[in-house]
Amino acid sequence: MAAQTSPEAPIPVGEVSRLIGGWIDRLGAVWVEGQITQLSRRPGAGVVFLTLRDPSRDISLTVTCFRAVFDRVADVVGEGARVVVHGKPEWYAPRGQLSLRAAEIRAVGVGELLARLEQLKRSLAAEGLFAPERKRRLPFLPQCVGLVTGRASAAERDVLENARLRWPAVRFAVRNVAVQGVHAVPQVIAAVRELDADPAVDVIIVARGGGSVEDLLPFSDEELVRTVAACTTPVVSAIGHEPDAPLLDLVADVRASTPTDAAKRTVPDVGEELARVGQLRERARWVLESFMDREERGLAAARSRPVLADPYGMVERRSEELAALTGRCRRVLGHLLERAEADLVHTRARVVALSPAQTLRRGYAVLQRADGRAVRSADEVAPGEELDARVAEGGFRVTVTERA
Repeated sequence: MAAQTSPEAPIPVGEVSRLIGGWIDRLGAVWVEGQITQLSRRPGAGVVFLTLRDPSRDISLTVTCFRAVFDRVADVVGEGARVVVHGKPEWYAPRGQLSLRAAEIRAVGVGELLARLEQLKRSLAAEGLFAPERKRRLPFLPQCVGLVTGRASAAERDVLENARLRWPAVRFAVRNVAVQGVHAVPQVIAAVRELDADPAVDVIIVARGGGSVEDLLPFSDEELVRTVAACTTPVVSAIGHEPDAPLLDLVADVRASTPTDAAKRTVPDVGEELARVGQLRERARWVLESFMDREERGLAAARSRPVLADPYGMVERRSEELAALTGRCRRVLGHLLERAEADLVHTRARVVALSPAQTLRRGYAVLQRADGRAVRSADEVAPGEELDARVAEGGFRVTVTERA
């Protein structure tokens, strides 16, 4: 239960230390894995002092053990070695210091490390961190390359020299870190995050020369792998040599076999690019010349056609045809008019010959009664009746004297 305190009723420092010690005692013995960073074996002393550090975090813990416990593994354990310790946490109340009293120390062998790495590899692969579809393509010509490597190392020299030989104008943002030991993982993670947050950095190279399995363990750390997977900037892994395969190679966007290979994959070769530009220019010139030749031949063929060779010839021929058709139309229309005129004259002659006026001119007369009806029979008139007589040249009135 939490201690009941208040500003009016505080508890002494010694009581706080005692309570912390009580809580720690309840934890009991635990198995702890870490890396030895400091080892103190004073001659004649019956106790050995160790500093056990978490390889992934900047956290360490003091470990004490009897010399007999350490002597069992003294031949295979030293500074930098990975060990598994079975001990009980202890709280030293006078100085307020936490330590671990070790009852057993076991060295972590290479086989066991590889088995743990294989298990971690399967776990991360199941999460999709190594999936090919999540990997990004490197930029063709990065303006600034971030480099995470050891200070004054052969890997740094190989990357810088080869990259500048290929493209002299390339710029680098170098972050020198520890590439092995207990400080490697946190420093590499901090450097990668810093470069990833820099908008001027287009690609990040994590490089280190070859080494033993233990030396390359920091580059298989789970936290480092997840940090690289979360980067928005493409990452190139150049750890060790071709046979070396830390987990960083699997999560990185590009895996280079060596630091020199990383420089070649990241930066294009200026000579090759100039040659490629020259080839493209020659190809473009050839394509353009071929196009111009083809179009020129097509234009010459078009100009050689009669319609373009003598553009007015067609108009003149059409003009002649139009004149001939016009003359033909006039002749046909004249013939039609003449024929129609002759038919009209003939018809008029027939009409005139059959008209009553022509009959009157031959000496005939038309008699009409007072109501205008023509007299067709002698029985229609009576003696003394006046009739109108119409002749070819006028008319006169007659009186019927008698019927014949």
